[in-house]
Amino acid sequence: MSETATAYQPHLLDPHSAEPQPVSPRNGRSFKLAELYELLDCQTVDVVRLTDELILIIDDEGKFRTPCYLNLLATYLWYQYQPEAWGVDSIVGRAILCHDRQFR
Repeated sequence: MSETATAYQPHLLDPHSAEPQPVSPRNGRSFKLAELYELLDCQTVDVVRLTDELILIIDDEGKFRTPCYLNLLATYLWYQYQPEAWGVDSIVGRAILCHDRQFR
């Protein structure tokens, strides 16, 4: 499957919004670091793998912000796909849910 064949609609999960917001890579295929920094309002990203294909891209330094905001939806998804994370950690700040081919 080519990168352009990935039809998954990425979403921005914002702790201040009840609804995920559709977002798309500027080039139509995959997010680049500069646009992720802008979308997530951060300087360092990390990838949280949910499945073989789905990932969350998060602010790697989000817990150092004051205040930091728990991202309930991103944390819930992480716990659903990776139950061993339950009660061990949580996700704060903005996150992007996307196909792993959409981050290159």
